[in-house]
Amino acid sequence: MARRKRNPSFYFFSFCIIFIGFSYSQTDTIEQGHELKHGMQLFSASGIFRLGFFQLGSSNFYYVGIWYNYRDNDKPVWVANRNNPIMDESGTLGIDQYGNLKISHSAGDPIITLYSAQAPINATATLLDSGNFVLRESSHVNQTELWQSFDYPTDTLLPKMKLGFDRRTGLNRTLTSWRTDDFPALGSFTLAIDSIGSEQMIMWWRGSNYWASGPWRDGCFDSLKDEFCNHYRYNFSYISNEKETYFNYSVSKEITIFPRFTLSPNGEIEGYGMNLMFTEVSCLSSSSLPPSLRFGCVKQKLPSCRNSSRYNKFVSKVGAMSRAGFKFNENDNLTIVDCWEKCLQNCSCVAYASTNDNGTGCEIWSKDSSFTNNNLASLREIRILESGVRMWWIWLTILIGGTATFPLVISSLYVLLKKCKARGNRERTEHDLLLQELGEAGKRQKGGNELQLFGFERIFTATNGFSASNKLGEGGFGPVYKGKFIDGQEVAIKRLSKSSGQGLVEFKNEALLIAKLQHTNLVRLLGFCIQGQEKSLIYEYMPNKSLDLFLFDDRRKSSLTWEKRFSIIEGIAQGLVYLHKYSRLKVIHRDLKASNILLDKEMNPKISDFGMARIFGLNVSEENTNRVVGTYGYMSPEYALKGIVSVKTDVFSFGILLLEIISGKKNNSRYHLEDHLNLIGYAWQLWSEGRGFEFVDPALVEYSFSEALTAIHIGLLCAQDRPDDRPTMLDVVSMISNDTSLLPPPKQPTFFIRDVLMEDIEVGMQKTENCSLNDVTMSVMEAR
Repeated sequence: MARRKRNPSFYFFSFCIIFIGFSYSQTDTIEQGHELKHGMQLFSASGIFRLGFFQLGSSNFYYVGIWYNYRDNDKPVWVANRNNPIMDESGTLGIDQYGNLKISHSAGDPIITLYSAQAPINATATLLDSGNFVLRESSHVNQTELWQSFDYPTDTLLPKMKLGFDRRTGLNRTLTSWRTDDFPALGSFTLAIDSIGSEQMIMWWRGSNYWASGPWRDGCFDSLKDEFCNHYRYNFSYISNEKETYFNYSVSKEITIFPRFTLSPNGEIEGYGMNLMFTEVSCLSSSSLPPSLRFGCVKQKLPSCRNSSRYNKFVSKVGAMSRAGFKFNENDNLTIVDCWEKCLQNCSCVAYASTNDNGTGCEIWSKDSSFTNNNLASLREIRILESGVRMWWIWLTILIGGTATFPLVISSLYVLLKKCKARGNRERTEHDLLLQELGEAGKRQKGGNELQLFGFERIFTATNGFSASNKLGEGGFGPVYKGKFIDGQEVAIKRLSKSSGQGLVEFKNEALLIAKLQHTNLVRLLGFCIQGQEKSLIYEYMPNKSLDLFLFDDRRKSSLTWEKRFSIIEGIAQGLVYLHKYSRLKVIHRDLKASNILLDKEMNPKISDFGMARIFGLNVSEENTNRVVGTYGYMSPEYALKGIVSVKTDVFSFGILLLEIISGKKNNSRYHLEDHLNLIGYAWQLWSEGRGFEFVDPALVEYSFSEALTAIHIGLLCAQDRPDDRPTMLDVVSMISNDTSLLPPPKQPTFFIRDVLMEDIEVGMQKTENCSLNDVTMSVMEAR
């Protein structure tokens, strides 16, 4: 249902609009050398919009904003300095002598420069009737637009504003919610055009997919047809060409006055029609904030302890808690909605509240805290978990009231309690067996380094409550966080996601496997955490994170010199030789890729993520599996099509990785406009034509030409179609270290050279199991 609020000023609008042009004689333009000060305003030519300084609530923060000019205290549709407020009334907005448009204050330096001129120009800034604030160069007959507020939307989209990206400038126009209703800083929700070209809008909640509009068709989206399109005649357009891709909208002026499309701090999409403010999209209830089943909303992933709605409902009360709770870092910029999510994901949390008067920050309390009810306004508003026990007894009384069914009720309750007890015993048994198995594995490590059992409270504190600022990345297993213990030790904590395709089998597989492996090029496991539904693995911390963050980043890849890249290639090869030949087990990694290569402070590579690894008998060369796991683009043809796994599966993945390290390019892209070659095909074409130097990453200023050609040659040998044609990793190490050896010529790749042939692989994978189409590992449960 849409929320509606009556606007009393609407009834006077028709009368007042006649005189609006006479009521506001102020200018719509700031001339160069002039300033707009606190208390002064610009008005668009017809008086529809105004621009000026404002403050919200009781704060001492001052901002520059644009409003519809129909109500003094209405929320701005645009804020210039949302993250950089001015602390007093000394703020000015103006164009300096060089043509820079900036907001300044008495303390000196500009709070924010909206436009920086490359050379001295004559410029003016005008507020248009569309609500767009435009800076123009005024030295020519045909004025040139230099900057406009429509290119930098905040939380509101006005008619004709664009939501999307400009391919010429790299500009991506998105909406980001305010942090609270009285605090315009960047909030938790972002609305953007879908980057994969599906002609829809996507809403993100702190980086996670939260809502999808559904496909655009007939001027609207499936999730917005009710109020926006059917009732108030918002008509959405979609434009996509070689220059830009974006959505915008227009409205029927007879039906909709002061139109707006706003992303609220709670992730709601609000609009305005006639004298009504309405909410068309709301995936959260405003009271207890449970996930909604409304169309387009992505179901929030909850831990099993919250699998019933009675464990999700929080009620707002004014009072105090008996003891201090856990406070999250202020730098996380958490809103009350974020705080609810933090509490919901923690099975021991029974209450949460904001820590600041403006509704930001987060404090949560566990079951050992109690609430004291008090209606004094000076006390805090705290959201308390509403227990479902009371309702249980109400329903039980009703059931027992039917005497005829009393024996049946008692019998059903007995069976239910028996099942719950059996399930609890089974879970405790599995928990105890897993603890015992991991503990024994740790004791058997070479050198007697026992794996440490970490308590959940310790890793929760070390990661600042698994805060977003501590998050290092995410894979098929779940998110990885940086942690710092009280003694200063830094660790990486890999937390099993409740929504992960991987589970207990992969958790045990990785923990038990790494406990038995010891090599300088393999990541080191320090311990684990198993507490209720919480399962985490604790590793040594790699300060340079993963290889892909350097290799595929134009700003950082230059730090990967040829010597470092060659050293990384050698290290990965040595690690694989150990896994395939010299460890106590014969291990096939099955998910070798750049994101699974971690780098220590000296940029030494360490192979990580053994959740997909398969253990072979020492005399077994290959096996068949009906379920394929791994990452599309790194899988060998025989594995992707037939499920055949062997050491040559890893050799193929290593070949792809080697080519990526040399070129600085991803394998799952296209590098030839006519032939649609992927990285293997592109490398083969350049190498076979004697143009291998063109394949080398342009970021490499200096490199060994002969070593580069040899490395490309080895990569092509490893990535050959037939496993028998590929070298072993021991052969590869010999090839890398002996630059005088004569290498056999590689065979031309077939499966991976064109899109038409790659369809065979996709069909083959559909016959087994779906694998990841990007760099995220997809897994299925599989006995090993």
